[in-house]
Amino acid sequence: MEGDLMLLGVWGSPFVCRVRMVLAMKGIDYVYREDDLMNKSPLLLELNPVHKKVPVLVHHGKPIAESLVIIEYIDEKWPDNPLLPVDPYDRAVARFWARYIDDKVNPAVWKALWSPPGEGREAACEEAYEMLEKLEALLKEGDKKYFGGDNIGYVDIAANFLPHWAILIGEEVTGVRILTEDRFPVLCEWAKNFTGSSIGAAHFPEKEKVVSFFKAMQATKSIPYT
Repeated sequence: MEGDLMLLGVWGSPFVCRVRMVLAMKGIDYVYREDDLMNKSPLLLELNPVHKKVPVLVHHGKPIAESLVIIEYIDEKWPDNPLLPVDPYDRAVARFWARYIDDKVNPAVWKALWSPPGEGREAACEEAYEMLEKLEALLKEGDKKYFGGDNIGYVDIAANFLPHWAILIGEEVTGVRILTEDRFPVLCEWAKNFTGSSIGAAHFPEKEKVVSFFKAMQATKSIPYT
């Protein structure tokens, strides 16, 4: 390990999972420390006083916050097995789609999954479908296995909420299925490839644990988005 490297996170966060996947893909050793977002530790508040969220990566005593920022830091600091393309234009495009996923796709899908039955849910689902259609079209370009091509890359990692959390919550907790094979066959195939990959199998949290957690949150009407 190059100096001290510590990751502060929570087990069920797709954003923390992003960082853990990238560290594993790079073969980087680190110390993991679990936090509690319902009772945030003084360490988390000290390391990320602006957003007070996980993940936070601490390298040589210096904290880095926000999962996409952390991933790019790791990719630059440890350039072997690169996640981002070499070409500057292709790198810009990958960053664009990662931001699209965080700013548009994930919030729309989350809203659709948890909207109460009725016209509000229907409208939320339509909004999510519209966002996902752009990802479906992007994957179709060049008949790619992953957004990064033949291998998992930056955009795939950014989209990790979709093949695991979104599908599990929709199928097992709320019954609101957003990613369906009839509507999104290419995205569904991508999801199967991702969850079945060595990195997905090793780092997506256990299905039963995720389902149990969100069912409990549903029962108390307290749904966190970590």
